[in-house]
Amino acid sequence: MATTRVTFGEWLPDQPGVIGALTTAKNCYPRAVGYGPFPEEVNYSGDASEDLNNVVAAKSTAGGTSIFAASISKLYKLNGTTLTFDNVSGTTYSNAERFRFTQFGNRLIAASETNTLQGYDLTSATTFSDLAVDAPKAKYVTVVRDFVVTGFQTAYPFRVQWSGINNETTWTASGTTQADFQDIPDGGVVQGVTGGEFGIVLLERGLVRMSYVGTPLIFQFDNISRNLGCYEPNSVIQYQGITYFLGDDGFYACNGQQVESIGAEKINRYFFNSLREADIAKMSTALDPSKSLVLWGYPTVDATYRLLVYHVPTKRWSFVETGVDRIASSSTPGVTLEGLDNYSASIDALATPLDSRVWFGGKLQLAGVTARKIITFSGSPKTAQIDTSDIETQNNQSMITLIKPLVDNGSASVAIDSRLTLDEQTSFPAVTAASSENRVGVRSYGRYHRVRTQPSGNNWSSAIGMDIEIQAAGTR
Repeated sequence: MATTRVTFGEWLPDQPGVIGALTTAKNCYPRAVGYGPFPEEVNYSGDASEDLNNVVAAKSTAGGTSIFAASISKLYKLNGTTLTFDNVSGTTYSNAERFRFTQFGNRLIAASETNTLQGYDLTSATTFSDLAVDAPKAKYVTVVRDFVVTGFQTAYPFRVQWSGINNETTWTASGTTQADFQDIPDGGVVQGVTGGEFGIVLLERGLVRMSYVGTPLIFQFDNISRNLGCYEPNSVIQYQGITYFLGDDGFYACNGQQVESIGAEKINRYFFNSLREADIAKMSTALDPSKSLVLWGYPTVDATYRLLVYHVPTKRWSFVETGVDRIASSSTPGVTLEGLDNYSASIDALATPLDSRVWFGGKLQLAGVTARKIITFSGSPKTAQIDTSDIETQNNQSMITLIKPLVDNGSASVAIDSRLTLDEQTSFPAVTAASSENRVGVRSYGRYHRVRTQPSGNNWSSAIGMDIEIQAAGTR
């Protein structure tokens, strides 16, 4: 009887199951070999006075890390000891659909289309206030070199405007301060702006690079792409100098010179087929830098909120089912042992392990919001599910009699579905847990076999694949 090793390769839902790719990679994340566990979401804060729509962390030069959150009319600062929210709004904001944040020196800047740019000095402020009397009302904000740069104003949706050099409080156009603006007439309205050594302006039907050239032009604007633009503003994020976004036909990455499709013939069709288009504005994106992940959250047609997970080093994907409303990138304030009392009745009852980066100040982490709370993804592993492609032999029919899951620091439960023809619907039975010898005995006859694996154990680290015993079988 032949033993065959089946390793977990790439998840490609846009491809048929017979090509060797996984048909499901759920509640896990891709690794160079196999898939790792994705943690459950855990409540991190108390309730704000309104539903939250964004979270950000800011670190001052003094070394302290603070967490801020936003709702449609308020800005909040999280008390790192009591985990309650302090209202740090400068006023009651006018229907801020979503505040977006950037940090410039010791100042956290918040942007929304309906309100003047807001600033918060991390070393001394107690509330946000207008960044400057001449600061714009802009939807997007970032930092390019030594300038604060904004995009999209209600009256000027094609406009990119920037502050004075090294001065976020000067916005009136001036050759001396180098504050100025640029209207981009072709490409549609501004959908986002990302920064760094150069800026990328994402338009509806194009991408434009803005490069600092000094006076009198200040910035030079060059087309990177025409016709290909950004479909949804809430899909834009930057990681290691690369800008990621959703285009009209799927997901892309741009390094400032070239645009690369990262989802074509992999997950693009899956995404659009599962997206609830009417609620696409609830899309969100975040980073998990500890795992080199870029994640997009979106509402689905089956009324769930799903995360698409992209592993940058391997360019592989997975997905996660979650109950959050939006995801966000954040950092952690330091928490003392006494402060842990605000998280749980006892240390033993903590949902997040004590060695998690959640408890160490200034560490980047994946976060999000659910209603009025901040959440972190720091709990025990979610129930992962990995389904293989169709396994077949050179003979028409075969029988699988034994499955040995390969899971580092854990075990697994498995199920098998076998079909004689491809037009039969797949139908998995309930999973069966592996024995103490890590074996699951089965007798499954067919031509095409799919195996479902659900890794188990609170410390499993990598689901690699399985060894199966398969033998040729004659027709009956």
